Amino acid sequence: MSSSKLLSWYDINAREMPWRIPPHESKSGKKPDPYKIWLSEIMLQQTTVATVKSYFIKFITLWPTIFDLAKANDNDVMAAWAGLGYYARARNLLKCSRIIVTDFEGVFPTSLKELQMLPGVGPYTSAAIAAIAFNLSETVMDGNVERVMARIYAIKKPLPSSKPELYEGAKKITPKQRPGDFAQAVMDLGSTVCLPRNPKCHICPWETNCLANQNDIAEKLPIKLKKPPKPMRYGIIYVVNREDGAWLLERRETKGLLGGMLGWPTSEWSEKATEDAPITTKWVTSTQSVHHIFTHFKLNLIVKIACSPTHVKPKSNKFNFQSDFVISDLPKLMQKVFAVALIEIKKNPALKKAGQ
Repeated sequence: MSSSKLLSWYDINAREMPWRIPPHESKSGKKPDPYKIWLSEIMLQQTTVATVKSYFIKFITLWPTIFDLAKANDNDVMAAWAGLGYYARARNLLKCSRIIVTDFEGVFPTSLKELQMLPGVGPYTSAAIAAIAFNLSETVMDGNVERVMARIYAIKKPLPSSKPELYEGAKKITPKQRPGDFAQAVMDLGSTVCLPRNPKCHICPWETNCLANQNDIAEKLPIKLKKPPKPMRYGIIYVVNREDGAWLLERRETKGLLGGMLGWPTSEWSEKATEDAPITTKWVTSTQSVHHIFTHFKLNLIVKIACSPTHVKPKSNKFNFQSDFVISDLPKLMQKVFAVALIEIKKNPALKKAGQ
């Protein structure tokens, strides 16, 4: 398998990314900004390029350097991350930026060992940073690369048990020259040509060398074991608008799902929904529930809404009324809940003062 064929293809077909150095500039000696590569790779964990682009530009605009991010207010960063999901990444982003500034004087380490000691940086991310940011010959494996390797080597062992074999296949063809461009080239190939369905084998630079293509089994690979169905959890979520226009919100605990994010008070999410109202008042239950899918379970939330007098106090100091509430500061789940609540507010006379 010729790496030079793929690099020649990449020189012409490389995707444009706001964090990427184009191949013609890379070949002329221009080096990527490690801060941008690290930031993009953290954002790209379990998230598509299309989704990440706007968030990346927002972050770079707000915090152009690692020093800026390290000094940022935690709540501002969590708000900027809202909607991107997997919120532990944002918390790790802050932790990591401060370690880089404090322990490394703002300069990213280059070795896999040191990189993997940083919060949120595992084997894949460390290899991507080392290869793309520092042009080191490290083997980068994401879902796109796994698919490409499974096909060019016709590896029929199902994922995830085939991962070591796929890694060795990728390692074998990772070149010493231009390893950063090569890593990005394989990912681009998987994203634009070696597609999960209907792969475009006729325009692939490795068409004649691909064993799966030769055996007409490309679309069948990689084989993946069927995942067990996700369990369902239930809960009740409470949207309270005070008569003066303030909304009742809470900053969630830093650990766990949606950790550190702003959201509506909610009961525990379990096999059965149980009441845990944040204030004592008259509640209106929406006819529409909210459904959301997390990595390990599905969630169904009953939405309850109330318009509260100004003298009513929350049952816990973890809840606070906020008049400067911004919907975009909330994660997607909480935005869904707010949309359902607004529908109920508009049609229910008992809630007519809420949302005005």
